[in-house]
Amino acid sequence: MIDVSLKILLVDDDPDILELLEYNLVAEGYQVRTAANGQIGVEVAKEFIPDLIVMDIMMPVMDGIEAGRIIKQHSALSKTYLLFLTARAEEYSEIAAFDIGADDYIIKPVKPRALMSRIKAILKRELNDTASIDKIVIEDLTINKQNYSITVKSDSWVLPKKEFDLLMFFVSNPNKVYSRDEILSNVWGRGIHVTERTVDVHIRKIREKIGEDYIRTIKGVGYLFSNIPQ
Repeated sequence: MIDVSLKILLVDDDPDILELLEYNLVAEGYQVRTAANGQIGVEVAKEFIPDLIVMDIMMPVMDGIEAGRIIKQHSALSKTYLLFLTARAEEYSEIAAFDIGADDYIIKPVKPRALMSRIKAILKRELNDTASIDKIVIEDLTINKQNYSITVKSDSWVLPKKEFDLLMFFVSNPNKVYSRDEILSNVWGRGIHVTERTVDVHIRKIREKIGEDYIRTIKGVGYLFSNIPQ
């Protein structure tokens, strides 16, 4: 059974898409609100505080990337998942989406059943480590699982969900090299159609916060997390 407390905000300028998605999500037991453009989406998000936002990119008044950026900067929405559902298939659009903290990027058209599966996977996603530990300390890096925050020396950040999941995957599997494909399978899940470049973008964003020493690039292979940074 779906937890009826879970809330989803749909943001799209196509009323037919909003109606179709709202119908399917309500049938699954979610609380659903809708918005017809990015500006309204931001306003509704601040009031509704959804668990997940499904948003288009190309919209009037305010596009999805700008709306997502504003939403991610709002403290009450820092833990909200952000899924882009868009006709924009260009790599630069996907990179821009993940740069602002998107958790998934799906290209239209998509079958409602497939989208429902992706949404359930996002909302049920669990970290790949021992759930009983609230804080993990590695050298000067402290990870707080209660609020998805990290502290490096005196600097602290709250990570977007996907960055946090990726960091926790590495922390739970130290000193082992993973290819980009293996990382995608373990963190994004099988059957999720995102590019290997997505991994690079997320690792770059994590390194901007924790430094270059923890996640090492192994040329021609992939990445390795070292719990003894160089």
